[in-house]
Amino acid sequence: MKRVFFITFLLFWGFVFSQDKTDKDLKVGLVLSGGGAKGLAHIGALKVIEDSGVRIDYIGGTSMGAIIGALYASGYTAKQLDSIFRETDFDKLIQDEIPRNAKTFYEKDESEKYALTLPFDKFKVSFPSALSKGQNVYNLLSKLTAHVSNIEDFNELPIPFFCVATDVETGKPILLNKGYLPQAITASGALPSLFSPVVIDDTLMIDGGVVNNYPVDEVKAMGADIIIGVDVQDTLRDRYKLKSALDVLVQINNFRTIKDMVKKREKTDVYIKPNIEAFTVVSFDEGSSIIKAGEDEANALKSELLAVAARQRTVPKQKINFITGDSLFIKEVKIEGIEKYTRSYVLGKLKLVTPARTSYKRFNEGINNLSATGNFQDIDYHFTEDENGETTLLLNLRENTANTLLRLGAHYDDLFRTAVMVNVTQKRIITNNDIASFDFIVGDNVRYNFDYYIDKGFYWSIGFNSSYSFFDKDVPIGFVDTDFLSNVNTQLNQISLKYDDVTNRIYVETLFKRILLLGMGVEHKWLRYLSETIGVDENNIPRTVFENTNYFSTYGYLKYDTYDNIFFPKKGVYFKGDFHLYLFADGLNKNFSEFSVSKAMMGYATSFSDKLSMQFTTEGGFKIGGKNTNSFDFLVGGYGYKQLNNIIPFYGFEALSLRGDTYLKSAITLDYEIFKKNHINLSANIANVGDGLFASGEWIDGIDYSSVALGYGLETFLGPVEAKYSFSPDRDEGEWYVSVGFRF
Repeated sequence: MKRVFFITFLLFWGFVFSQDKTDKDLKVGLVLSGGGAKGLAHIGALKVIEDSGVRIDYIGGTSMGAIIGALYASGYTAKQLDSIFRETDFDKLIQDEIPRNAKTFYEKDESEKYALTLPFDKFKVSFPSALSKGQNVYNLLSKLTAHVSNIEDFNELPIPFFCVATDVETGKPILLNKGYLPQAITASGALPSLFSPVVIDDTLMIDGGVVNNYPVDEVKAMGADIIIGVDVQDTLRDRYKLKSALDVLVQINNFRTIKDMVKKREKTDVYIKPNIEAFTVVSFDEGSSIIKAGEDEANALKSELLAVAARQRTVPKQKINFITGDSLFIKEVKIEGIEKYTRSYVLGKLKLVTPARTSYKRFNEGINNLSATGNFQDIDYHFTEDENGETTLLLNLRENTANTLLRLGAHYDDLFRTAVMVNVTQKRIITNNDIASFDFIVGDNVRYNFDYYIDKGFYWSIGFNSSYSFFDKDVPIGFVDTDFLSNVNTQLNQISLKYDDVTNRIYVETLFKRILLLGMGVEHKWLRYLSETIGVDENNIPRTVFENTNYFSTYGYLKYDTYDNIFFPKKGVYFKGDFHLYLFADGLNKNFSEFSVSKAMMGYATSFSDKLSMQFTTEGGFKIGGKNTNSFDFLVGGYGYKQLNNIIPFYGFEALSLRGDTYLKSAITLDYEIFKKNHINLSANIANVGDGLFASGEWIDGIDYSSVALGYGLETFLGPVEAKYSFSPDRDEGEWYVSVGFRF
């Protein structure tokens, strides 16, 4: 009965006002509540509101209502919002997933090594304040609102707007109607435990839904005569539907909001409550159904919406000049908030040298790479444009106070076997921009790796590395130089080999042309390998030591890497070249003479569809000089291990099966992602391995070794989990490989 009276009242006054155009125009305020993924129903409701001819004059929103409300207030239509959100990958958006090709080389190596990273200041383990910093959300909103980036008073937007956030320290609501729009709505939507709090004007803010999830009074105060409200808040759930900590957290907050809505609903003239009980605050994968639910409920109230529209005057719609291109010219960068990091460090991570013409995509990749360092809690930015169309980037950073990290990893392969890694990383240990990292690896083989790195961005960075590697493996008797076996009577086909490597390096490296990594340095390497299967040494210990020498060299390297995924690439190009000149040695190798080792690998990946991709690689290496030194021969075979020295993977053979001072290898892999992060792949590789292949011309006289492999791979937080079966016609037998976790 109340609804019939309301419609009759509006139609009556609509008729009266139509007789006198000088009377007051009806102002309509829109209230959009928070609700996470359920807030997508706002889009469906807005589509019907638009179709009904209702002109929205004021908008107030909270959380997801703030995000959609801000975009609508900045000039987007409901249909445009529908298209934008249907094309958005919310998994990547929420998880702050950073594209691999957006990272610098150092960040790529770090992200492909550790499974878990935790703050570890004062040797106390703590946990991050949220699952995500919200950087990807901020990047998206910054691009979508670029056309209004110079507007600091939200009342000057095409539709006056405000949003609500919560002061974490006082628990009081904060009405945000001035400032930088993306920052304000990011603060309003910073759902506790999911997104990190946002700092604005030294106030720490979280989701406004904690204190005011339906700001109807505030919209009314803007001057609205009629309130249209879209309510996507939860109802209380029974125990069987509370399946996660987030569900419980939302339920606790609902105790208050449901009570508050009794009075707030009475203040709402057109109350739209979509039927979204089947969805949760993270049901983004069901966005289409949620949008339709909002559309269905608004359509049920269309007569009321039409009655509201009848009372409004027709006003010409403001033309919105959206920024449709992706080109961006940045004249200069102004940075605030850095104390412990230098300007060159920040610009190096951004991959930005000004003045420069770039794109929003490349700029966002740089912002994501800066975020990936973990050195900044907040990365706020906005663009200002001058009269010449040139842009200045204003970058405001809040440095992370955590200097120490505890990082963990686990791995298994057929060469190093089981391994668990514990890492302690200390930042800013001696100077700004430096990082010290120590890996201690236990399992079947104890190892360590220490890195100290001073990152100077585009300038020459300096590093020191020390590592120890060890493995114990049965190898063919032919692995050993026959001179060692001349006095040994054995008919063994295999011997047990213990292999030790200590490497120390000092190096410098820099980015060249923004995409190439160029480096050079000096290296000390101690190599020892022995077998306890045969012989007796001078101390009457049952073993034969084949190598125990310190080698000293200078080296250089060049690296280019645009693979989107190093383990299952779908697109990109990879190149790595390495040259070592060994100058002198001290130890068992008494007949040392100077020699060099060169090797290079090139890869290309492309996709034929979203599921099917192909990777092609070709590589090779050779040694010049040093006829009396074979410890740096190429040892070919196996799969799944971290490469050490010149040990090269090859399907169809066990690790270290093939040996020579020259090798050439090509491989092709077809990969089909049967469902998300699950891969079936088919591979084939060929190789020539031997001594002096280039000098003798044997590198092109035929294919010495070939094999095929069929595998299954799964992407996990530990790294790739892979199982492969390979077959080589040269051996007429198969070989299984199992690899678990990131390789270290």
